[in-house]
Amino acid sequence: MPILEDEAAITEVLATYRTVAVLGASLREYRAGHYVPRYLDAHGYQIFPVNPTYAGEILFGTEVVSTLADLEAPVEVIDVFRRRDYLEGHLPEILALSVLPKVVWFQLGVYHDTVAQKLAAAGIDVVQNRCMLADHQRWF
Repeated sequence: MPILEDEAAITEVLATYRTVAVLGASLREYRAGHYVPRYLDAHGYQIFPVNPTYAGEILFGTEVVSTLADLEAPVEVIDVFRRRDYLEGHLPEILALSVLPKVVWFQLGVYHDTVAQKLAAAGIDVVQNRCMLADHQRWF
């Protein structure tokens, strides 16, 4: 499984996978961790917000959970709104999921080649330094 850079492959991700865990979801409307999943929710994606700061709050009709391990169902995409410095810490959390996601998507400005390569080696497609909202608007 590759690190996806080809626009056709990225478009396929957006068209195919509809369940998205948002790692770093925010209740603050001005933050990308809020307005990007709000947009995706409005366009038919099922959003599962993850952020220990807001655990128990409701966001996009779903309760915010503390960690990916707290998700009640598998997700196809993990959309990451965390700084690069935190990505290595999230790697074991992602790889420990009983059902691995199909894709881990690092939002615009977020990339980590070592983490991306380890995810890809585990059979997970990776998108780096791209925005799901912007790409969805561009192609759909």
